[in-house]
Amino acid sequence: MDFAAATKRKYVPNLKGLHAICEGNYARILKLLPDCDTESLTYEFGDGADLRYKLSILEASRYTTTIEIRQLGDSLPKWMKPVMKVRIYHDARMAEVLSSQNVAAIQPSYHYPNKKMHQKNEKEMVNLFLAEWLLFCLKQQADSTV
Repeated sequence: MDFAAATKRKYVPNLKGLHAICEGNYARILKLLPDCDTESLTYEFGDGADLRYKLSILEASRYTTTIEIRQLGDSLPKWMKPVMKVRIYHDARMAEVLSSQNVAAIQPSYHYPNKKMHQKNEKEMVNLFLAEWLLFCLKQQADSTV
């Protein structure tokens, strides 16, 4: 198969894998924010001055909650401090990244190459990053209580 044919083939998202990631993220977020139906709740934790995180509830309703997860720190440049907006779907028991690093609406898939150089599976990659970030946050939380 030649390169041109490979780049023109349409990417098909792995929905089963994406759903598994989102279900895991839901469980991890509930461990960090057990009271995630309280609007304006903010939770901060970290490991030192440059490794601090802030979870804020932006909107809370019966079936969904929208949170923002932000890395804080004064000595790091802005581009090294991730910011994500995450929607929690309580009825489906899933959490999905809505926006990340100034990308407002992450598409299910992108044609590649594209002007902004998004990966074909950008949505899956951003949700995987959230999973790793939440695992780190849970570890920091566990280490601080020991």
